[in-house]
Amino acid sequence: MTEVLVSAGDASGDAHAAELFAALRALRPELRGFGLGGARLAEAGLEILVPLANVAVGGFVEVLGAVPRVLGAWRTLASAARERRPALAILVDAPDLHVPLAKRLRRAGVPILYYVAPQVWAWRTGRIAKLARRVDRMAVIFPFEVDVFAGSGLAVDFVGHPLVDPLRAVREKVDRAAARARLGVPGDAPLVLLLPGSRHNELRYGLPLFLAAAERLRAQRPDAHFALALAPTIRRDAVNVGGLPVRVVENATHEAMVAADVALVKPGTASLELALLGCPHVSAGRANLLTAALARRLVRLPSWTLPNLIAGAAVVPEFLQEHADPERIAAALAALLGGPARELQVRRLAEVSRRLGEGGAAPRAAAIAAGMIDGQRAR
Repeated sequence: MTEVLVSAGDASGDAHAAELFAALRALRPELRGFGLGGARLAEAGLEILVPLANVAVGGFVEVLGAVPRVLGAWRTLASAARERRPALAILVDAPDLHVPLAKRLRRAGVPILYYVAPQVWAWRTGRIAKLARRVDRMAVIFPFEVDVFAGSGLAVDFVGHPLVDPLRAVREKVDRAAARARLGVPGDAPLVLLLPGSRHNELRYGLPLFLAAAERLRAQRPDAHFALALAPTIRRDAVNVGGLPVRVVENATHEAMVAADVALVKPGTASLELALLGCPHVSAGRANLLTAALARRLVRLPSWTLPNLIAGAAVVPEFLQEHADPERIAAALAALLGGPARELQVRRLAEVSRRLGEGGAAPRAAAIAAGMIDGQRAR
């Protein structure tokens, strides 16, 4: 029986890995897999040796507490690789987990496909050389990443972004008027969506900022309605919205994005989701002071907001750390509720979406994986 090792270190990686694994099993029905993952990979049929909850954590400082669990995950997966001899290892995102794991898997003689590349274009460019030594092939999801790895000797393919297909389906499936009605938004009243993050530490620092900005906006636009989309990783009782009349949305984030006129979002994948759904938005956030200080020393980026990086321009207004002033954020949101600023951002977000490809990322990555497995079998 042919087996593959699959490892995903966070919730978005679990979703991307599950789609790839399902596409790979469609090509090779006899294939079985084991590794590290969450509910999505388990549903796709992966044997979970290390639960995702053991290693999922965010922030430079916050990650320190997870070190013993990460070490345990490395040992478990490397031991399983030596014992079961998978034909391929598929590592998805989460570089702090997977770049060291790749070294252990290389020692075990397992070929490696890395899907969703580490963001070496943002920081720790020295990882490019490490990846070239440890990884056999890279399937990247941003078009500019091919050039980032040029000259390293690593085989790199742009497969498109894995969010394109599911979010196209959302746009086709969700009726905007019905979604607004379910949120209690009458007629053409503006709906402002708050997306403060998917981790508790993000909520701790970001939610008060988001609520303060929403209160300022409400003073300018008394007709505005507010919704807060709760990530699956956040308990409802962990969210206190104070006196703001806001509808808390659970298990319907994409529907809320379609319904919204504008959104306030923490930098991250959610900003890309908003771009793909054509929803104008503002990016803002605050973090632990030590985490922020380390980020400034280590990360060299013109923006933390993905649509801005893809476009190479300030498409989405961004307010971070000491620049995250509620008044300025509210003013940026108000400008996007109508008029030239809104029209311009909608056009630019459409161009960002176009640059992410036409879909089919998981099947393309699965085809690469199948070819690598067949190459191993032929030896």
